[in-house]
Amino acid sequence: MVEKRCIYKFKSHVNASHAMRWEDGMGARHNHTWEIICEIKSNDDEMHLFEEIESVLKDFFQPFSGSFLNETPPFVEINPSVENVANYFYDQLSLRLAEIQTELIRIEVGESPTRFYCIEKQE
Repeated sequence: MVEKRCIYKFKSHVNASHAMRWEDGMGARHNHTWEIICEIKSNDDEMHLFEEIESVLKDFFQPFSGSFLNETPPFVEINPSVENVANYFYDQLSLRLAEIQTELIRIEVGESPTRFYCIEKQE
């Protein structure tokens, strides 16, 4: 039998604005509909309710929705680039999902339909 890896895949959207910080100041504030795609696997090989995982994602993303990221921790200190947003989301969601015996194995964060930054857990 062929070995396989089973994962759950969730797509979330966060409407938030940001402005890049540069050496000579801050760029223009602009809006995005951030698209976040999470691939999640069970750590205990048990079936997980979609609602359980969706609740973790919704609770995490809610404070960012409608915000100006530059004024929202941790992006008050961290430049809110798509790379930094993806790294923060990956790290924080990994911790929260572990509490329900699941593991974030890949995240894709897009600031537009054609621009994504992806992070994948190395095995």
